[in-house]
Amino acid sequence: MINNRITSIRNTGLHFKAGLALTLLMVMTAVNIFAQKPEGYIRYLRTGNWAKQMAAVDYLSKQQRDRMMYMWGNRSEYKSFANMWFSLSGSKYEDSEEKADRDDEGYNWRKEEYTIMRNFETQTIHEVQYILGKTYIIDDSLHYPNWKILNDMKEVAGHICMNAFYEDTLKMQKIIAWYALDLPVSTGPERLGGLPGVILEIDINDGAMVIAADKVELKPLTTELDLPKKVKGRKINEAQYYGILKKHFDERREAEEPPFWSIRY
Repeated sequence: MINNRITSIRNTGLHFKAGLALTLLMVMTAVNIFAQKPEGYIRYLRTGNWAKQMAAVDYLSKQQRDRMMYMWGNRSEYKSFANMWFSLSGSKYEDSEEKADRDDEGYNWRKEEYTIMRNFETQTIHEVQYILGKTYIIDDSLHYPNWKILNDMKEVAGHICMNAFYEDTLKMQKIIAWYALDLPVSTGPERLGGLPGVILEIDINDGAMVIAADKVELKPLTTELDLPKKVKGRKINEAQYYGILKKHFDERREAEEPPFWSIRY
């Protein structure tokens, strides 16, 4: 009985220490938030894997998947950089011209138009995206995934992050996002946002695509959030955008062909 009490006291002490550590972390995070304005620049490294992306397509046969694995082999991974500028008023995310892989000369397709601007004051989005051989300009109100907040924590690019989960049933993607506790801006890479902090890392389908911040610079912004140069393209809204994607996925499913050759993963 005495041993049980000692064990109980030890466990209570461990729980107390864990709770105290979490409390101190939250206090330090709050102090950091008020000490500096949450705005600056983030560079993301995008690491994709064709084999894993195709393996997650549920309607492809095992024979098709095996053939793709054989075709791509050790060449299935590709990398690129993306940049994001953010503040309490908005954010801008776009592909970078900086090369992440010295041997990526064959991947010029990644340099197509891709810019996402969020305006938090007007709650609107302005997006330029190259889809299925055409340039589209998406202007609409902000829409966010229906996240499920989880309770794991880890460090990403020097910032303590918590995670959240979302499943995109259209693209067949299971997404884990890690958002910074000390950067209370509801934005992130690609079309992902809507969490209590800046998303610094996402993992799609267990490594099929990982987008992780490798550089975070907190600094005042000047003209970085200005609208980009005008481009020619078809203007659509969010519903029309998803309509285009759904039609494409339905056609690829019927033809039993991969859907991600001509759209962004």
